[in-house]
Amino acid sequence: MKAIILIVSSLLGFVTAPAWAAPYERNTARPVDQVVFGQVDTVRNITQRQIVESEHSGWKTLGGAVLGGLLGNQFGGGHGREIATAVGALAGAAAAQHYQSGGSVVENKLVELLIRNEQDGLINVIQDYDPAMVFASGDKVRILYFSDGVRVDKTY
Repeated sequence: MKAIILIVSSLLGFVTAPAWAAPYERNTARPVDQVVFGQVDTVRNITQRQIVESEHSGWKTLGGAVLGGLLGNQFGGGHGREIATAVGALAGAAAAQHYQSGGSVVENKLVELLIRNEQDGLINVIQDYDPAMVFASGDKVRILYFSDGVRVDKTY
């Protein structure tokens, strides 16, 4: 019985959702690799639906199947025990799969900017929507290139 409780508590660790990284913060100082100036040609506000779930979802399904099989193995005898084990494994896998697909849905607001740079080239950037910085066609902007990405801000 202690082994089953230990296995159950271990498997519950696989079922919990991971913590997500914090969003981009405007008030964070970071080194800039390059700055390019330009003018907004077009602006398009878009959304991206993202299902939040674990990267290791297969392990959760396997854990649910093992847990269900262990619980099902406690019932019946002979062929009945084998059937109960198989049904328990299937039910555990299905429950774990259902729990995973029931993850929360996050609606990300994004803005797509097509920018004409000073050399008359076009640069397309998609970034998080910021209600404090709404872009319009014709706005003067700067494109900040970082080691891990790009950000567009208005030039004032």
